[in-house]
Amino acid sequence: MGQHFILIVEDHFELAATVCEFLETHGYVVDHARNLDAARTRLKSQPYHLLLLDINLPDGSGYSLCDWLRVEQGLDLPVLMLTARDTVGDKLKGFSAGADDYLVKPFDFNELVARIRALIKRASGEVSNTQLKIHDLVLDTSTQTLTRMGQTIELPPIQFKLLKILMRHSPKVITKQELIMELWGEEEPESDALRSHIYNLRKMIDKPFQQKLLHTVSGVGLKIALDS
Repeated sequence: MGQHFILIVEDHFELAATVCEFLETHGYVVDHARNLDAARTRLKSQPYHLLLLDINLPDGSGYSLCDWLRVEQGLDLPVLMLTARDTVGDKLKGFSAGADDYLVKPFDFNELVARIRALIKRASGEVSNTQLKIHDLVLDTSTQTLTRMGQTIELPPIQFKLLKILMRHSPKVITKQELIMELWGEEEPESDALRSHIYNLRKMIDKPFQQKLLHTVSGVGLKIALDS
């Protein structure tokens, strides 16, 4: 399977050193950046399988780095936020910026490894991370194209973004509030906007095919996965 490369962005040197040492005993190759500027330099010069990201950094917020990674660089590199902030609002802000998972300090190191393994596995172990795949549904983030069973599917921008969010987090269930935050941020959409986009997305990616991938979990939210 080969080695997996991880970048940890953390200004607390002792914590970063401890995390690096622990992960290295589990076979990972770990680099450390103490601020946003150093992190951007490393991310531009070295492909990684996963980013461990603190929120409070000396030269800014981890949210901004995550947003830079997603919007300016166009990378779907898995991002696991490590932070002392534990409110629902903080977590939603992290997910809105493009984080894949969230672990609150202090954390159990074995849980950290378990989450890293799950995120890397979800990304199919590809350093480039340009392709998201669920069964026969393939979304290429580098070309912004979507296919299922080899057939090209054209989606409006908001539905494409919705699908990318669900595929990035698959098979996790995403609440409607989390989806709203990721899609529109603080700007509240029309009351039925999300429902309408979900309906149209399902019509495009599921209705013409025998195997259904988009599932509503009653009272919880939405997920995209092979199982029901």
